Amino acid sequence: MVEVAGARLVAAGWGRLSPHRELPLPERLREIAEGVEALLDRYLPDVVALERVFHGANTRSLIVLAEARGALLAALGRRAALLVEVSPTTVKSTVAGDGRADKARVARMVRTQLGLGNAELPADASDALAVAITGGHLARRGLSATR
Repeated sequence: MVEVAGARLVAAGWGRLSPHRELPLPERLREIAEGVEALLDRYLPDVVALERVFHGANTRSLIVLAEARGALLAALGRRAALLVEVSPTTVKSTVAGDGRADKARVARMVRTQLGLGNAELPADASDALAVAITGGHLARRGLSATR
């Protein structure tokens, strides 16, 4: 979660939705959708940024990611939240100034841009905050935004 404070961006928080692994797939997806809806209801964001799916070598991982993404999109659709979708290259370019930046550089720039100093962030939190930063910049410029 990133908030705009004047010309600055501030990290308002981060976390992870982790459904119970032993639950059947439909119930895990329901937990994801309900968790996202609860966050949308609590924080009432103006914009939600979501990274576009990157097709890697592992087909099984891609399928799982696509299923979770479907749950997220369904939750966003029910709350009519403004969605900004960004590519991994756009995230790296926006946050680190280089579309090929490695994760360490992106994490460092996230901490710098959000005034977090040397705070240790889990990799997924740093990635999510980078997507939020990018989505915020694009939404302010009216680019790549869809309802």
